[in-house]
Amino acid sequence: MAATFHVRSNSFPSRQHPQAAHVEEQLCRLRSSEAVSTSSSSSICQRLNGLQDLHDSLEKLLRLPFTEQTLDKKAVEHLLDGSLRILDFCNISKDALSQIKEGLNEIQSILRRKRGDLSSQIKKYLASRRSLKKSFQKVLKGLKVNGDESLAVFGEAEDLTISTFQSVFSFVSESSTPSGKWSLVSKLINQKRVASEAQATNEFAELDSAFQSFIEKKSQKSLEMEDVKKLETCVQDLEEGIDSLFKSLMKYRVSLLNTLSH
Repeated sequence: MAATFHVRSNSFPSRQHPQAAHVEEQLCRLRSSEAVSTSSSSSICQRLNGLQDLHDSLEKLLRLPFTEQTLDKKAVEHLLDGSLRILDFCNISKDALSQIKEGLNEIQSILRRKRGDLSSQIKKYLASRRSLKKSFQKVLKGLKVNGDESLAVFGEAEDLTISTFQSVFSFVSESSTPSGKWSLVSKLINQKRVASEAQATNEFAELDSAFQSFIEKKSQKSLEMEDVKKLETCVQDLEEGIDSLFKSLMKYRVSLLNTLSH
């Protein structure tokens, strides 16, 4: 039988616990944000920050006595598996962004010193980008939301987190088509995004295009340091958002393990 979790305690039959109500409000804000926002670096960073706050709140909710009494072993093990998978997504994202930033630093070094083989370094960067895109495509094919409504707020938080990482992987790899088996909610959300995403700025795609034009001599405009720094700032923002979420997920996971041991 599927594990169930109700955010109302048996001790509070007529009203919701304040912490549970706070979690519901955060979930509502994240649902609304995901439904209307574009896949831009700023909107993704906002969702990452929102997910960090959500998992901080879920960690507090887990420490409440009525929550520990309500979540059974099967439910906690399910959530632990999900949290581990999301931590893997964090590491995949951080490794990819670190690799991109390293390539950008090499290019900036040549631009700053005004010596070195810029074309060769750009070709190396673009080859690395193509390799990352293939890796992300493999991840996206196996990426799917939990879809287990019996886990209530914890399951929905997991779904929203996975959906956000789908946006991260798609944005960095310039792919806007979701892969894998998605829940009806995720499909509807994606449909609402399609029109607005066409207008969203993708800093990764912009610089890739500028680099490609430079290599193919299609543009007379010389590369400027500002062109590269724009993407570097975007990468830094994404790194900070993912790192903060990672730390919150670790604390959340510790509380899940504590719940399992009680």
